[in-house]
Amino acid sequence: MEIEEATEICQRIIKNIAEVYVGDEVLLKKLLAAALANGHVLFEDYPGLGKTLLVKAFAKVVGCEYKRIQFTPDLLPADILGTKVWRQKDGSFELMKGPIFTNILLADEINRAPPKTQAALLEAMEERQVSIEGETHRLLEPFVVLATQNPIELEGTYPLPEAQMDRFLLRLSTGYADSLEKENLILERRVRWRRDDPTPLIKPVTNREEFCKIQNLVENGIYIDKSIIEYINRIVRRTREHPRVEVGSSPRGGLALLRASRALALIEGRDFVTPDDIKLIVKDALAHRIILKVEYALEGVDPSEIIDEIVHDIPAPIDFRPR
Repeated sequence: MEIEEATEICQRIIKNIAEVYVGDEVLLKKLLAAALANGHVLFEDYPGLGKTLLVKAFAKVVGCEYKRIQFTPDLLPADILGTKVWRQKDGSFELMKGPIFTNILLADEINRAPPKTQAALLEAMEERQVSIEGETHRLLEPFVVLATQNPIELEGTYPLPEAQMDRFLLRLSTGYADSLEKENLILERRVRWRRDDPTPLIKPVTNREEFCKIQNLVENGIYIDKSIIEYINRIVRRTREHPRVEVGSSPRGGLALLRASRALALIEGRDFVTPDDIKLIVKDALAHRIILKVEYALEGVDPSEIIDEIVHDIPAPIDFRPR
């Protein structure tokens, strides 16, 4: 597959999602970039802002198999992974696969389940496999977890452990509609659809095989210069040295920037990464990997502010095109 063809498919994906979801187009690009980079996304925002609708629309447009898990306090790990059931007729155990065996998994309100259940996703998110009663089972390709969560201040939520937060390529926020016109459009579309869930009306623009080809193109067909790699590492290392930070980003944060920036370049029709690609996603890729010192966390300092400071202080490379 060529860059031009892949970019055209990406633009159609974004356009079709925008026909259902009213929001920022940049958010849709970031979501698509994360999926093309074979990464997972955590949507964190207040209830009612369209997080679940966006995920369902995305899954339908890209034509991949999709399943949903509604996380609740009584959910067990076996409800996610599956379990082995004794078949008396055959005298053997049969694996009953859980909803994790899919291409796109919506983990809805993930922080409403206790940590034991949340941890069931750790192996799957990192290694694309699950272990059930001593046996390892590979997951389908692509495998993308799109999780939603409400702010931890809300009643009935459990904070995600740092190890799981680190496995999300990006943490995004849908936010409120930024204009009265968009608010009007939400209600007007609801009147036209005559239903609360318009996703059954969506037609796919691609399929699983084609989507995997675009992922392969992102991995092997997008050039990233050594100066951009050094730029990424300077930013990541500075998060560990900042005086207000207790624990900075792990190397996985640098890998997240590398992978997502390549996907963004393809979406924009380029075969090389620019510093602007890094700047567009740097807060989404690194802010949730930073732990502030207690005194600054209590003061309400936002890790995104620290990322802004770091990016402002580090000069971006000038010569980054393929030679």
